[in-house]
Amino acid sequence: MALFDRRKRTGGFMDEIRCDEPSYLIWKWHPSGVRTGEGNRENSIRWGSSLRVKDGEVAVFVYSRQNGIFQEYIEGPRDMILKTDNLPVLASIVGLAYEGGTPFQAEVYFINLAQIVQVKFGVPFFDVFDPRFEDFGVPVAVRGTVSFRINDYREFIKLHRLSSFHLETFQKEIKDAVIRYVKDTVANAPAAHNIPVVQIESKTAQMNDVIEYDLSKRLKENFGVSVSGVDIGAIEIDKFSESYQQLMSVTKDLAGATVKAETEAKIKDIAAKQRIEAEHYEESLRIQREEGQYAQHKATQTANIGAFQTEKQAEVGIAGAKALGQMGANGAGDINLGNSGDGGGFNMAAMMASMAVGGAVGQNIAGAMNNMMGGMNQTPQSDSTPPPIPKIQYYVAVNGQASGPYNKDTLSKMSLDGQVTTESLIWKNGMTSWEKASTIEELKDIIVSMPPIPTET
Repeated sequence: MALFDRRKRTGGFMDEIRCDEPSYLIWKWHPSGVRTGEGNRENSIRWGSSLRVKDGEVAVFVYSRQNGIFQEYIEGPRDMILKTDNLPVLASIVGLAYEGGTPFQAEVYFINLAQIVQVKFGVPFFDVFDPRFEDFGVPVAVRGTVSFRINDYREFIKLHRLSSFHLETFQKEIKDAVIRYVKDTVANAPAAHNIPVVQIESKTAQMNDVIEYDLSKRLKENFGVSVSGVDIGAIEIDKFSESYQQLMSVTKDLAGATVKAETEAKIKDIAAKQRIEAEHYEESLRIQREEGQYAQHKATQTANIGAFQTEKQAEVGIAGAKALGQMGANGAGDINLGNSGDGGGFNMAAMMASMAVGGAVGQNIAGAMNNMMGGMNQTPQSDSTPPPIPKIQYYVAVNGQASGPYNKDTLSKMSLDGQVTTESLIWKNGMTSWEKASTIEELKDIIVSMPPIPTET
């Protein structure tokens, strides 16, 4: 049996309760052939009529009872015949209000949950103040589109009377509210979101997000609709207004002063960093120099540790010898067994002290000798042996040619062989010219003086 077949029932045709409007937000149903405003006839529903609620719709039955107005909701998709066994939600309407009679009185509204309603709005020029320059109110205008839909239909019905709902009136209410909300949001943007007024045109995307967030919250609370999108087409500044020109002049001067101050601060910061780096560099050099000197000093001490120990032990020995030399002073070493009254006697404390000092001196001298003998018996290590003492090299002029170099020992042998005499010309590094051997101080002792060649008489 088809759902929408017309059938005779109590002398009339069955009703088909459905919404065939192509575009609507809220639509009121009335029986076919009955015009709106004809009293109870437009709300008369025959029992056994068919009900169709499409997907994305909700049908609201509004009826009266003795104790008030009641509402019942049927969400789509639903296709059925109105009976108490397949639609228990309506049983109370028939059984209690009309005692099973038909037709019964109820208003039926269809709410479109899938319909997205778009409302274009335009906010005429209004003054926006920058909190940094409160003396200049810059005219700003905004235009755009807001899109919304009904999600929570129960909340929506609480806020609006279905019987007097008109979409055009509702859209106008939404538009007026959006203009108030957008104006309030844009006016507070410089202070709330740190957006300079002169830059608000270039912040359209940021302002779009702020406005959408604010509208979503307010329209849901006040109208029961959910905002699906906000598109701010433009935010416009009246750049020919006197206040805008004055604000631009002030901000330009401020920007120049800010740039100058920032530049000076950066230059000062760079100079300070360079000064600090130079001071750190000098301090680093000083520390490196001192550490190098200290390391060199320690290396020298380590290389000559034997001589350093011998020197210190010798100092101790000298001090001990001086102490021994004074043992007899003031009668410290005198032994007088008599009881003459001249103050003589055996001074045991002084003698013990002298013996102790002498023992210490002896131990130090013995230690020094042992170390010296041990050093002589040890094989010198390559890393602790001091380098050889450099020897002076000499050159001898022989037949107009420089011969050499020779050390002093070689020159001494050459002198004994007669190869070098006091008249021989000698040169060494550091001398400005060749000189006779007899005039060189360090060679006087090794050059044998040759007797003059005898002459014939």
